[in-house]
Amino acid sequence: MLLDKLTAHLEEVKEYEREPVPASRWRGFKSFLGMYAGEHTAGTEFVIGPLFVAHGAGAMDLISGLFLGNLLAVLSWAFICAPIAVRERVTLYFMLEKICGKHLTNAYNLVNALMFCFLAGSMIAVSATAIGIPFNLPMAKLTDWLPSGLPWIMIVVLVGTVTTFVATLGYDKVEKFSTMAAPWMILVFLAAAIAVLPQLGVNQWSDFLQVAQNKIWTGTPLPGQSKFTFWHILFFAWFCNMAMHIGMADMSILRYAKKWTAGFASGAGMYVGHYIAWLASGILYALFLQQNSQNLEFAPGPVAYSAAGITGAICVIIAGWTTANPTIYRAGLALQAIMPKAKTWKITLIVGSITTLAACFPALVMQLLDFVALYGLILMPMGSIIFIDYWLFPRIGLHSNLAALKNLNVNMAAFITWAGSLFACYIIAKTTGLEIFFLGLPGWFIASILYILSSYIFQKKD
Repeated sequence: MLLDKLTAHLEEVKEYEREPVPASRWRGFKSFLGMYAGEHTAGTEFVIGPLFVAHGAGAMDLISGLFLGNLLAVLSWAFICAPIAVRERVTLYFMLEKICGKHLTNAYNLVNALMFCFLAGSMIAVSATAIGIPFNLPMAKLTDWLPSGLPWIMIVVLVGTVTTFVATLGYDKVEKFSTMAAPWMILVFLAAAIAVLPQLGVNQWSDFLQVAQNKIWTGTPLPGQSKFTFWHILFFAWFCNMAMHIGMADMSILRYAKKWTAGFASGAGMYVGHYIAWLASGILYALFLQQNSQNLEFAPGPVAYSAAGITGAICVIIAGWTTANPTIYRAGLALQAIMPKAKTWKITLIVGSITTLAACFPALVMQLLDFVALYGLILMPMGSIIFIDYWLFPRIGLHSNLAALKNLNVNMAAFITWAGSLFACYIIAKTTGLEIFFLGLPGWFIASILYILSSYIFQKKD
């Protein structure tokens, strides 16, 4: 009986995959504050903050780089993604189908869904490191790639099952989960970091900067890790969510907003999560290194547990969920666009299974900085295509939504833009040695120019 009721509820979940969101479902600014704070004060913060320490970021470079980089990210959400989202009120995937054609969009959706699965998988792995504490589960090191054994896999499957179930319930449940969890997680982050400062030598606030430079963000990377500068930090903070703002993936979320100014709600995630939480988790990791003689074991669960006890471990578990839930939801929407007749909850179950499999491999966590940069770079050109197609083409006499207008399966201009801009970024990296964190900015302009030129050639020829 209970199973029948649950199935009936899931069948009624409607996410408007191929139609505009009706006014009755629009949500105010506060709704997005909670969602962004919950999603971005989450499992990734227990990984990224410590990785800045591991990569030898300097204290002042980190503080100033994060401030400016997060500001640029908020402005990207507010002025690039949100205005189109609230004007069209459709998912990114349906918008791309109208511009790029069914077949090209399906290829993009498949890549997008896999990337979302890997990101969500890393967060399930983060939660699993906390659940494994009572079982003395061996934790992965910074250089590990493969699962540590059957107990690790069993815990990952358990966390993945719960996370997937929440995501199948639809956007409303995902939003409520994040909104409820966010305030508590923020307090745990702050309280734990402040509580351990005396153990690092901070007995009054005037000691903080000196201790930060000498014991936390020392400017010296751990063995086997590259050195991060101010510019690494600024561009990482700006582009770690490039797929969401410049890449337009959050059109699927912001289409529910009453006004485009909901894009500024991303500041709750950027400055509470990507600023305060990264600093706080870095402090916790520095203490962990000090207490464990620079041990290269890297596990967010034990790090939080050593600082805040059971509360810290629980915080890591929930933090992983609050990132994995909306990420699995987005991946489900991407696959839903490929198989529009399938029920959303069934697609989400498939996505959750792939995510759980990926979570078994600790390399997703250890290489998270590079992964999120690569993920954003691969999906960024399509965001450029949407931006140019929507705002510029009507003003220069070119057709918008060409695939829908001409009934095309592949808009060749969009294909050339996607493939050509990524190839150009590859050439830039190979010839100049530019790291992946810096390729997004020139890549966006290359994609924009390619789309304008190729569209002009194909449309005028037609």
